[in-house]
Amino acid sequence: MRRSPAYSLIAVFVLAIGGLAATLISGNTPQLGLDLQGGASVVLQPRDKVPSGVLDQAIEIIRNRVDALGVAEPEITRQGTSIIVSLPGVKNKDRALSVVGQTAQLLFRPVIQQLPAEPTATTTTSSTTTTTTGEASPTTVPTTTTTIPVDTNKTTAPEDDDETKQVVLPEKDASGKVTTRYLLGPAEVKGQALSGASATVSGTGTWEVSFELTGDGTKQWNDMATKVGAGNQIAIDLDGVVRSAPSLQTTEFNGRGVITGNFSQSEAKDLALVLRYGALPVQLDRQTVQTVSATLGRDSLHAGLIAGLVGLGLVALYMLLYYRALGLVVWLGLLLTAAIMYSLVTLLGTTSGLALSLAGATGIIVSVGVTVDSYVVYFERLKDEIRSGKTIRSSVDRGFSRAYRTILAADAASIIGAAVLYVLSVGSVRGFAFFLGLTTVLDVFTAYFFTRPMVMLLGRSRLFTEARWLGVARGLNAAPAVAPKVKEPV
Repeated sequence: MRRSPAYSLIAVFVLAIGGLAATLISGNTPQLGLDLQGGASVVLQPRDKVPSGVLDQAIEIIRNRVDALGVAEPEITRQGTSIIVSLPGVKNKDRALSVVGQTAQLLFRPVIQQLPAEPTATTTTSSTTTTTTGEASPTTVPTTTTTIPVDTNKTTAPEDDDETKQVVLPEKDASGKVTTRYLLGPAEVKGQALSGASATVSGTGTWEVSFELTGDGTKQWNDMATKVGAGNQIAIDLDGVVRSAPSLQTTEFNGRGVITGNFSQSEAKDLALVLRYGALPVQLDRQTVQTVSATLGRDSLHAGLIAGLVGLGLVALYMLLYYRALGLVVWLGLLLTAAIMYSLVTLLGTTSGLALSLAGATGIIVSVGVTVDSYVVYFERLKDEIRSGKTIRSSVDRGFSRAYRTILAADAASIIGAAVLYVLSVGSVRGFAFFLGLTTVLDVFTAYFFTRPMVMLLGRSRLFTEARWLGVARGLNAAPAVAPKVKEPV
């Protein structure tokens, strides 16, 4: 027994209308990109030729800075040797661009006190540098002479990480969660003191990080170790985040040192990367800076919406005039597709940070042509079936099965093209490719679960097949079915 087409239609309507209603009730809206929301964009170029790993580390540092600024849905990409940073919706553009383009600095600070991950009561600690270093070391270190009070209930922002002052900085795990905080003294040594670092396996089979010092760096480390004292901790501060806080096991460094601990392979390699590239800060120069006002972004959005609605309206009108009642199927199908698409874009923006740019909106508008082509392929196939002498009702299913193969082939070509473009391109072009591919996949879904059952129901109704102006028969240039004449006996 064949399942009624009404079940498929009900499911599609529930999905489209239910998803749209849930999105509207939740108050969520699609995340907009830089060109639609306004904001700032900057292209950063290394002053000198640097290894690929240096640029990757720079991108990670910039991303941490942008997150600290509270910018929603930033886009940080690499194009060749350039780093492109887009900050949609940022309010203080000058401050944001200044923080983003600032050269990263690696600092070695003495640990004064280890603090809980989450602030408790508001306390103030004052001290000079009673330094420390070490492996997984003690929770607190005694303080001494009173200097400038530091509020340990407040974590220092990355942009306020002053090397000459005491600060409170966090240490984070791989997921970005703060595991502990440290009250740190002024920096004793900078990253330039290191000439290299690497992750190695010790004689006992554990991972450790060895580093090499420059000539001046060796003296600086010896002075710091003597001042801090063996057994105390030294924090490795990169861009306002403590990457590790090992304990000093010696006060004499002969051009090299080793950091040991309960490291995994990836943790040891990451720390070596921080030491190696933090010791050689990347000098980034601004190549181009673009700012888009919120007003200009809104104007672009409104212009895009108007262009899309006008084009969509003309297409819908033409389909109604040419295919009559079947044109109503196109109208309803496009409305359902739009409802599902809006819900999907909003959901992906909320959960995965997907931002809709002007290029993405262009991809959606272009995909309307792909969707309408699917309707045309099916309707023209119905014409061929009817010309062969079949009725509308008997042609609907057979015509769709043949047309759907053509629809799948055409949509597959669009999806492959969008996928290749997405993989090989960057920036706004990827947004165009993603939304074009997403809407094309949605077309495959609606063609099977909406268009086919809807036309089947229309084919069973004489109101829609034989109506004077909107009849399906007129749209398909088919005459109404006439009962065959029966010869009377002579």
